[in-house]
Amino acid sequence: MDQQKLRTLVFEKTGVRIDIDDPIFALVALNEAVLAEAVERHVELLDDATADLADQVQALQESGSLCHFSNAALERPAALVAPAPPAANIAPPQEKRIIAIAGGAALLCAFVVLIGQAVLLRPAPAPVLVAKELTPEQSAALREADKLAGIVARLDAKTRAAIAAEMQKP
Repeated sequence: MDQQKLRTLVFEKTGVRIDIDDPIFALVALNEAVLAEAVERHVELLDDATADLADQVQALQESGSLCHFSNAALERPAALVAPAPPAANIAPPQEKRIIAIAGGAALLCAFVVLIGQAVLLRPAPAPVLVAKELTPEQSAALREADKLAGIVARLDAKTRAAIAAEMQKP
């Protein structure tokens, strides 16, 4: 976590300056820890689901329901390879059910990953800043400034230039 980068980002988006010692950085660290733990749990779940899916595919291959591809078949000349028999045998309902379950598990895993990313990687909305009303002292200072601006406008050019030069000094 680069605190300087976060400070700059918050200032650019909201105009609010945050000090390095601000307690908000403790919340950022806590958020990172919670996010890391949640991602770790989801990765474990995905690993388990992937292992289950691999076991199901292996069982289907061993039962002869799926094709086994080998490099030896690819290395033989095309003239020596016997044409594949027509697919007259339709898979029994139990094999279709297993294939459907494996496909459903794959889709479910994909949706879980997408939903997890959408939930966990959503940026936090920017805070809404509400302007406060001016205090009576501030309102009086603004009225006085308007009067002074009118008075300065009526002065001669040399005096206005001198006042402007004095106002530029720190």
